[in-house]
Amino acid sequence: MCFGRCARCVGYKLLILALLCIVANILLYFPNGETRFASEHHLGKYVECLHGILGGGFLVLIPAAVFIGLHNGDCCGCFGHGGCGKSCVMLSSVLAAFVGILGSGYCIIISALGLSQGPYCFTHLQRNWIYPFTDSSGGYLFEYNKWSECQEPQNIVQWNVTLFSILLVLGGIEFILCFVQIINGILGGLCGLCSHEEV
Repeated sequence: MCFGRCARCVGYKLLILALLCIVANILLYFPNGETRFASEHHLGKYVECLHGILGGGFLVLIPAAVFIGLHNGDCCGCFGHGGCGKSCVMLSSVLAAFVGILGSGYCIIISALGLSQGPYCFTHLQRNWIYPFTDSSGGYLFEYNKWSECQEPQNIVQWNVTLFSILLVLGGIEFILCFVQIINGILGGLCGLCSHEEV
């Protein structure tokens, strides 16, 4: 099996996942498709961390582009041996995979914190904008009867839970794929199995 082809396959998957992360994070800014909550600064602090746009998005697009472009790469050989170039490229792809690990890890951490804290919303009990589920340490996720405490934005609990969960899952898949590419890049670089065929 050619390690370069495996890397390109991982790259295309990361590209799709990164774009989905960006879309999901953008949707977090507009509960129920309304823009006024963002303009009035009534969004949760973890919504504004750009974990899907920056972390799971752009930082994962970097390794995706590197992996997809591996077939163009050749370090012009190592120590005068032309066949060694592709191994050099595979080893350098490990650095790009580490960038993806950092980005996806950031996306996972912020998504988990966002789910744990709960949404920022207006409640009739407090007559104010607060985090009503902070003390529950994520227990509110299974207490659906308490979700109605958030009056505005409407259905904000369902909105946040759905999108943060999607970002958590997407970030987890990105993390796994980048880790797989680290192993793939090390094996491809050390073994050099693609050195005699087109990568």
